[in-house]
Amino acid sequence: MSVTPFDSALQGRAFTDPEIGRLFSDTAELRAMLIVWGALAKAQAAHGLIPETAAAAIHRATLEVQIDPGALARATDENGVVIPALLAAMHHEMKAPEHAQWLHHGATSQDITDTGLALRLRQALTLIAERLDGALDRLAALAKAQAETPMAARTYGQIATPTTFGAVAAIWGNGLLAMRDALPAIRAQVEIVTLGGAAGTLSVMGPAGPQVRAALAEGLALRDPVRSPHAERSHIRALASWLGGALAALDKMAGDLLLLTRDGMVTLGAAGGSSTMPQKANPVAPSRIRALALHGHGLVQTLHAPHADQRDGAAWFAEWLALPQLVAATARALTLAAETKVVPDPARLRAPLDDPTGLIHAEAVSFALDLPRPEAQAQVKEWAAEIRASGGSLIEKAGLPPERFTPASQWGEAPAQARAFAAAVRGD
Repeated sequence: MSVTPFDSALQGRAFTDPEIGRLFSDTAELRAMLIVWGALAKAQAAHGLIPETAAAAIHRATLEVQIDPGALARATDENGVVIPALLAAMHHEMKAPEHAQWLHHGATSQDITDTGLALRLRQALTLIAERLDGALDRLAALAKAQAETPMAARTYGQIATPTTFGAVAAIWGNGLLAMRDALPAIRAQVEIVTLGGAAGTLSVMGPAGPQVRAALAEGLALRDPVRSPHAERSHIRALASWLGGALAALDKMAGDLLLLTRDGMVTLGAAGGSSTMPQKANPVAPSRIRALALHGHGLVQTLHAPHADQRDGAAWFAEWLALPQLVAATARALTLAAETKVVPDPARLRAPLDDPTGLIHAEAVSFALDLPRPEAQAQVKEWAAEIRASGGSLIEKAGLPPERFTPASQWGEAPAQARAFAAAVRGD
């Protein structure tokens, strides 16, 4: 087993999203930071902080230069961050010290690293939004198709009252729908420029600093937060919470599927085989979703750690360890949800409703009796105890017509909930 399955040739397909993985590669990180440097030089030249000829040379170089990440490894290990080594490599590659001296003017390592991260998170969140739409489309189709497929609801793990499988699918999907509704606000918080200089005060850039930051944001199509997020990490915490919320919603679905597949009430379009038991059809996809969610919950906590002082190396490094995995885990779990074909077995789902004891209708019977509510409940409890001990039918003991206790007469608004969810997903 590798240190992290996310980068494993053996297990990577199970736990990571290849497109997300490419965004968090060393090459993608360096390319993003070079883009930031080029845009920063243009913004600074526009406000008279560096010569226009130098800005043009820097911008051109950031588009053309190719730098091997491996060549920066030793210096990065020594410095803790890649920027000093990358600066040295850029100075060497530009072969124009009169221009290169203006590269990174008045910025600090965290400015370039975090803004480069914002560029990559913008792409990652676009991919995640696509994966989220795919999962919602799958669940909307399931909810609509099974809106009137009766089954027993369970509370505290025990059979409760009738519902429908479509309503259950709607519960799974509504959690994801809430995440989709919240995503635009999260993106606005996350897709921001970081430009504060050494202590977050933009001191080297003087009065022009705020204008440079605004111009940099415009050049990169990011938002200007009008503050320094070096140590105030509300944007990262918001993203972590959103990703954790998406995983929690997926975990709900996965957990329910693991229970439903246990007794064959639901089968999956694809299942895993056992090394020794030929009859097994293991629910691999829900198990992976649960594993990704459990892992993600711990990563969320890491990303909620406070940053000390004006900049905090340790907490910042912890973000590097946790955030890529959390993004990758969420994307992969969403893809698994979108790709998993859930096939309910109507007969097995309905079986508890057809239990001859009729105990699933105990609540409905207590309301149907022509007795004060406390007395009705006491009577039904007494009958239920007798039936458990000696058998019989609750409906018969109550002397009520059986047609009043069909699934359709007792499932309440379950079909409407299923259809409402499907309509909300599709904007109907």
